[in-house]
Amino acid sequence: MSLFYIADLHLSTGDPGKRMDVFGGRWRGYTDKIIKGWRDCVRDGDTVVIGGDLSWGMTLRQAYTDLLLINGLPGEKILLEGNHDFYWQSVKKMTEFCAENDLRFSFLRNNAYRVGDVAVCGTRGWYTDEREVAETNADSVVMIPREAQRLRASLEAGAALGGEPVVFMHFPPVFGAYRCDEFADVMLSYGVRRCYFGHIHGKYSVPPRINYRGIDFYYGAGDYLDFRPLLV
Repeated sequence: MSLFYIADLHLSTGDPGKRMDVFGGRWRGYTDKIIKGWRDCVRDGDTVVIGGDLSWGMTLRQAYTDLLLINGLPGEKILLEGNHDFYWQSVKKMTEFCAENDLRFSFLRNNAYRVGDVAVCGTRGWYTDEREVAETNADSVVMIPREAQRLRASLEAGAALGGEPVVFMHFPPVFGAYRCDEFADVMLSYGVRRCYFGHIHGKYSVPPRINYRGIDFYYGAGDYLDFRPLLV
């Protein structure tokens, strides 16, 4: 039983106008790459944490064909919200939608899951590096404390489950010169030593892991991984 992470699949099987193939390079034929990479790595009994931006669908119904594609691949799937997951609703509504449509997904928000020796914890996070996403800075005063509290709630739930607390996020808490100590402080208060994130695209020369304040941060955006889930 293995645990994997991958983020930013950006599927658009129901709307060819939003497919990422137009960006060329690693994105060319990416839907087929996702399927092949997943089947090469993941087996029944494994679990994959999908760290946000799974689908371009604006509603659950529009995202259905993308969810159906991932549902048909091996392993259990735990979904995390990304900044482009416009279909994301309350966990209750998404769970009901999955039950009505024979989809098997779990959702990571203010909770945790035990997978083998790992307590799977996490939240979307927030990213405020002015050189990358300056438009988000106006919201950072509100969103960073809110997401830090959601991370704390998840880690509290994980502590009750036991196992090593491992954090999964969409936005990077650490990337290049950017550091978000609000998230690192919460992680350290629960003994976290590993965190996985996505969101950043086209940065293929950066290291896959960096250590900051004793925490190893792993970069797991789909195009960076060439769409092969990362073993946790």
